[in-house]
Amino acid sequence: MDSLKLKDFLQPRPTPKGIDILCKLQHFAIITYAVTPSRFDGLFPERFKLDTLIINGEEKALISVVPFIDVDFTSAVFPFPKFTMGQTNYRIYIIDRETNERCVWFLGTTLDSWTLAVPRFCWNLPWYSGEVKFDCEFNDSQKIYSKYNMTTKATWAPAKVELSQTKDTPIELPGFPDTETGLVYLTHPLAGFYYCRDGKLGTYRVWHKQLDVSSANLVSASFGLLSRLGLVTQDEQQAAHSVLTEPMNEFTIYLPPKVVK
Repeated sequence: MDSLKLKDFLQPRPTPKGIDILCKLQHFAIITYAVTPSRFDGLFPERFKLDTLIINGEEKALISVVPFIDVDFTSAVFPFPKFTMGQTNYRIYIIDRETNERCVWFLGTTLDSWTLAVPRFCWNLPWYSGEVKFDCEFNDSQKIYSKYNMTTKATWAPAKVELSQTKDTPIELPGFPDTETGLVYLTHPLAGFYYCRDGKLGTYRVWHKQLDVSSANLVSASFGLLSRLGLVTQDEQQAAHSVLTEPMNEFTIYLPPKVVK
């Protein structure tokens, strides 16, 4: 893998319009696993290929669980009520063969809000209901989490994870030529693709500034979706490739999603 520079991927924010969304993401975490690429066979169309890397001489593909709380979820254009809701995304890192862009394939999302009806039924997104609870304490003086727990009660993707953090722990991202390349790969895909609930190919885009993440440790994890699909076993879930956290960031989401013809 060639080295990547964040400056080559940072871009001006496209001007929001219409129903585009602005939201802050609190207790944002990226919990990543490195697994055998064949486990993802058949999950996405031929248009895409896995963005793999070599770890200890073996080819690996990466999948991340990304929990956070949507805070001040609102219109990016018009005065609108603000919502708060727990969310968890499940994403695989891929390359779009048509554009050569690094992006992610969404297995789906759990959302703890009545607003789930809009993405699920109006746009056919693979979003599912879940009762998402965070029990977190962030030490502002130390700039670390003294407590990070997330649980999701759900049929589609029950989840439970506990993280810990130590001040000034360096970010280590095995398989990448340097840390910056790994951060481009893991934190800066702006395009996501997925199968709509009716089987069509869908996509949407986001924008955010460079994320200011820090390294954390995985204490324990149980992600029912990954176990059920045979992507990461329960035992394997206890040893993450990497864990990155940021107490708060801000995303712009460009809507509505598009169906790719």
